[in-house]
Amino acid sequence: MYNKSIGLLILGMLAWSVGFGQSIPLADKYPIIPLPQSVEAREGEFTLWKNLPISVQSAGVDIRNEVAFLAEVLANHQVSESVNPSGQIILKIDTSIAAAEGYQLEISTEEIQITAAAPVGLFRGIQTLGQLIPVSANGAAPGTINLPAVAIEDYPNYAWRGMHIDVSRHFFTKDYIRKFIDRMARYHFNKLHLHLTDDQGWRIEIKQLPKLTEVGAWRTYNKHDTVCMDRAKTNADYLLDPWNIKEVDGNEVYGGFFSQEDMTMIIDYAAKHHIEVIPEIDMPGHMSAAVRAYPFLTGDQETEWGEIFSSPLNPCQESTYEFVETILDEIIMLFPSKYIHIGADEVERKFWQTANCEQWMKDHDIEDIDKLQGFFVSHMEAYVKSKGKELIVWDDALEGGISSTAHVMYWRSWVKDAPMKAVTNGNDVIMSPVGGGLYFDYAPSKSSLRKVYTTMIVPPGFSEEQANKVLGGQANIWTEYIPSERRADYMVWPRITALAERLWSAPDQYDDYIQRLNTHYSWMQAQGINYRLPDLEGISDSNMFVEPVEWTVTAPVDFLDIRYTTDGTEPTLASMKFEQGIVVDSNQEFKLAAFGPTGNRSDIYEVPFRKTSWAQPVKKSPARLTNGLHLFYHKGTYKQTALMDEHEADEVRHVNELQIPDDLGNGSFGMEFRGFIEVPDKQIYNFILTSDDGSKLYIADQEIIDNDGFHPARELSGQVALEAGLHAFELDFIEGGGGYTLRLEYIDEAGNRVPVPADWFRVEQRK
Repeated sequence: MYNKSIGLLILGMLAWSVGFGQSIPLADKYPIIPLPQSVEAREGEFTLWKNLPISVQSAGVDIRNEVAFLAEVLANHQVSESVNPSGQIILKIDTSIAAAEGYQLEISTEEIQITAAAPVGLFRGIQTLGQLIPVSANGAAPGTINLPAVAIEDYPNYAWRGMHIDVSRHFFTKDYIRKFIDRMARYHFNKLHLHLTDDQGWRIEIKQLPKLTEVGAWRTYNKHDTVCMDRAKTNADYLLDPWNIKEVDGNEVYGGFFSQEDMTMIIDYAAKHHIEVIPEIDMPGHMSAAVRAYPFLTGDQETEWGEIFSSPLNPCQESTYEFVETILDEIIMLFPSKYIHIGADEVERKFWQTANCEQWMKDHDIEDIDKLQGFFVSHMEAYVKSKGKELIVWDDALEGGISSTAHVMYWRSWVKDAPMKAVTNGNDVIMSPVGGGLYFDYAPSKSSLRKVYTTMIVPPGFSEEQANKVLGGQANIWTEYIPSERRADYMVWPRITALAERLWSAPDQYDDYIQRLNTHYSWMQAQGINYRLPDLEGISDSNMFVEPVEWTVTAPVDFLDIRYTTDGTEPTLASMKFEQGIVVDSNQEFKLAAFGPTGNRSDIYEVPFRKTSWAQPVKKSPARLTNGLHLFYHKGTYKQTALMDEHEADEVRHVNELQIPDDLGNGSFGMEFRGFIEVPDKQIYNFILTSDDGSKLYIADQEIIDNDGFHPARELSGQVALEAGLHAFELDFIEGGGGYTLRLEYIDEAGNRVPVPADWFRVEQRK
């Protein structure tokens, strides 16, 4: 839970420092993610050597798990024998440290000491120590390992730092979940939300209801599988994991489930890594897998698929409640977590418009079918509370009414007032908004890391008291189109690291984070993670030249091999190797890709070059010009920016900068920014336009960037050759609802990506 007084302290502490207040960039020396609250660089190094002794000062607290984990971390790195062994690692319990997960890590030339108030704090400190040990991308042992001296004080901003994985749409084995837990723990996550049931599969054994897994855990190939199979023709990541396929009566079926013994193993493993496993049994909607096994659950209602969602459980019969309580009894016995998640989202309530439900609602004094869902959720909460547990629901459940003691998981970005409604009702909130970049089933792009890193955990407008109702946040992985472990890796890594920093310390140091992240790619490579390779630098989506240009592309890590083609084919490791300084003197189409040591490939970059001429500035009377732009606001939904041309603006105003005014940024809308951009120098300018949803940029009457249509935050770049002076400027933007992003940047002379200065924008004063 966020604490404002701590948050204010963080602003002053989150800096690399040496001595007294002298800040210097030390991201290469201490490449820690998430960035600790305080890092003080010190002189000297500590040399690790084989069989380094571990000293325990535990004050009677059982820290055997942490001692064993530290020994495991050290054993994973082959280090040299010491001729004159000295030094030690000390694990110390000190209850004066305020935060339960807080720790202090001190490395001197003589010893390493990790101090914490509780075992979980020691564990977090050990993970930070592990990140300071260098890793080679090809797994080669570094030999002698010297760790830089440092003093770190650290603790989390938020109590809920989670990852969610849907094992229903596509199944993931207990071995993969264990690996997932290992990787989460490295970055200080503490909650694993398992979405165990949905329409496409029931994934947890319920001993009293065996058909749930005998029938509900298996299916013939569905439409999602078919899409994945088609994509697998060009991308092997979409191949269904073969161990989840079996033959029944001569037909292939897909599925799998966790036995209760499997789940106990997962829970125990997570506990050793100080991660709480939260089960989700989605109800009353998303229950088709259960209905296939036990058809009585829908009662007298229709069972065909609705307009959008499946036929839910029938809440107007006692047998439904008895059935669900039987499930919850076993789930509650199995999971030690204090939380039980029941979903309560995306319920097609029209199915309850039956004679049976009409009578049930009359008997129970229920006003309408929205309140009928509220009745069901309230019943379930009362039941889990009677067992000593607390309920979590998705924010959809607010529509039917919930008690103040339920916890609300916010995902519907387009329902902007849902978090405020929840905290006003007294509910704690967990943030996982789809519009905040926290749906990791959305394909990653070069915009993804920044989107996640800058996502807002406390919604705007919250008071200090309301902010304290925000427990934290999590990212969700819905797996309709994630059929394999390799694809899951690709969707999660590396953006999970951006979320880790946002939830732990939120330092707002994106460029510094990217520099630290570059060190972590070697660890991902060594772990066999099918991560998205880092973006190459020096690439624009469209490239202009007036005279022949020498084109240079760089990789942020040294183990990438860059290959390219010019014949339209996709690059392979057999394609031409990119040597720096390719001279481009004619219109040309390049395709580039980077390859990792195991042959893992980056995104393919399509890079066109076009010969152009210098755009001449326009002549305007300086007396008629003022800073800013004209904004034309169009209320409504526009799927393409051009559709605004057919609509008269609902409002026209002058704005001082390229920004969506707060009072106009609600719901669906379109905006046209018009005026001039006054550039100081003659040069080829490289602009970067990031938007959610669509946008188009025109400068000097040329289309520079086409980022049109409905889509998540997406970054595109384009170039234009401009003489110094005033040039016509147009930017069109559309938002379909659910949260927007609009950002225009350019590459400055130092090669840095910076916002276009507001004082570059000029507009003629209206008569």
